[in-house]
Amino acid sequence: MDLLPEIIDLRRRLHRHPELGLHLPRTQQAVLDHLADLDLEITTGASTTSVTAVLRGTGGSADSSDTDRPAVLLRADMDALPLQEQTGLDYASEIDGAMHACGHDLHTAMLVGAARLLTARRDELVGDVVLMFQPGEEGWDGAAHMINEGVLTAAGVKVGAAFAMHVQSNRNPAGRFTSRPGQFQASSSKMIVTVTGRGGHGSSPHRAVDPIVAAAEMITSLQTMITRRFDIFDPVVLTVGMIHGGTKSNIIPDQVEFQATIRTFSDASTDRVSRLVHDVCEGVAVQHGAVADVQFWVEYPSTHNDAASTEFARAVVTDLFGTDSYAELDHPGAGSEDFSRVLQEVPGCYLNLGACAQEDYQNAPANHSGLARFDESVMAKGMAVHTELALRSVQRIAAMRF
Repeated sequence: MDLLPEIIDLRRRLHRHPELGLHLPRTQQAVLDHLADLDLEITTGASTTSVTAVLRGTGGSADSSDTDRPAVLLRADMDALPLQEQTGLDYASEIDGAMHACGHDLHTAMLVGAARLLTARRDELVGDVVLMFQPGEEGWDGAAHMINEGVLTAAGVKVGAAFAMHVQSNRNPAGRFTSRPGQFQASSSKMIVTVTGRGGHGSSPHRAVDPIVAAAEMITSLQTMITRRFDIFDPVVLTVGMIHGGTKSNIIPDQVEFQATIRTFSDASTDRVSRLVHDVCEGVAVQHGAVADVQFWVEYPSTHNDAASTEFARAVVTDLFGTDSYAELDHPGAGSEDFSRVLQEVPGCYLNLGACAQEDYQNAPANHSGLARFDESVMAKGMAVHTELALRSVQRIAAMRF
């Protein structure tokens, strides 16, 4: 079954019309349209435009009850990023300020393709497959919404395993899968700091309390705090990605705000950094006669791959495509992912799939860049791995039960 042309067409349709956040009506409808001719039990989200599709296998014992049947979950995230596309592709985003720069359009199309492949092999499937089409991965915690609405038990029983994969526009050659057992990605937290001073004229800073200077010192002090208060073998990454303040070069504003993302690899570091950022920012503010309001919260927990599930996924990939098609990562990545919430509930594995569109993958534009480009041909491998993971995983779960 040569699905790739159809799946590439779907991917390009999604790429032209990216949507942000939890509400992706056009994307949801495209998924529903492509699943409509398959015999699936489909529900849509109440709080988001999610799609949950249950594919019932017809293999196995005819007298098995619903509660005896194993179920496995495959997930694809669907949302885009607030970026202006700069690739110049003939199917580039037609929406100003939005782009599928992280490859979620490929994820969605691959899972649609896997649904078709699995439907064609339904008689080999000795259990059920839950297809999780999720909005709001990019900071909106869409996985939590879907879990709260019952995606893990959509087949009538809780899924016994869960798998997802993420394409990479660099760092990994096209078609190669990577993963690792245990910690796969970091926990992410967010910090918003509002620094309030007293505005004035730029010619007389001594008559004002300059929040810009105070904020600048806070940002520098936070970086120093990371390097001097945390063990390099339990790293913490803190990046200020947004700062706003002022209206003109000769006006000292009353207030400045900056926002940061913090990545941690242990609960102890998360707890400690949440306290220390208050100490640093509030201490610097006092020195300047300003006031700092610090808000800090954990967005996503760290992503942990079940060791047995990761070995199983590696075996599936290498059985399909050879030993060179898989590489184990030396260390976790500092990215974060709300699929971590699924892996907190059930064993499973998260895989990366190289999709670099150029040979020099080390120097290619990264995911989250307006220049990010993806090799669409790797979707054939992604669909095949999704399909085999589901088919073999339900067999594996059934064997472990009996």
